[in-house]
Amino acid sequence: QGHLVESGGGLVQAGGSLRLSCTTSGIIFSFFDMGWFRQVPGKSREFVARISRDNSPEYTDSVKGRFAVSRDNAKNTVYLQMESLKPEDTAVYYCNLVNGRQPRLNSWGQGTQVTVSS
Repeated sequence: QGHLVESGGGLVQAGGSLRLSCTTSGIIFSFFDMGWFRQVPGKSREFVARISRDNSPEYTDSVKGRFAVSRDNAKNTVYLQMESLKPEDTAVYYCNLVNGRQPRLNSWGQGTQVTVSS
């Protein structure tokens, strides 16, 4: 069974930066496209970014030009570099294997909290 562990969140001021990490186990990491999602209380989890097994990235419109997704297959890890953070980026961020923009694993990690102050 796949296991996902997110880290790197924190409290930052608007305009600041964070780099999130997601380390996987129990899967052959290089075989899968990986994605990032985020969720705030009262709203459903939303797609943020994805990166294919051949390193092609995609982003939701609200983060284009500010976020960059990357992966290190040797470390079984996917990253999300977040720049020019805005208060509306505040959420719990999660990773998952993805098919297109849809999650593949039913079991999510604990997520990592990102809080952006104004």
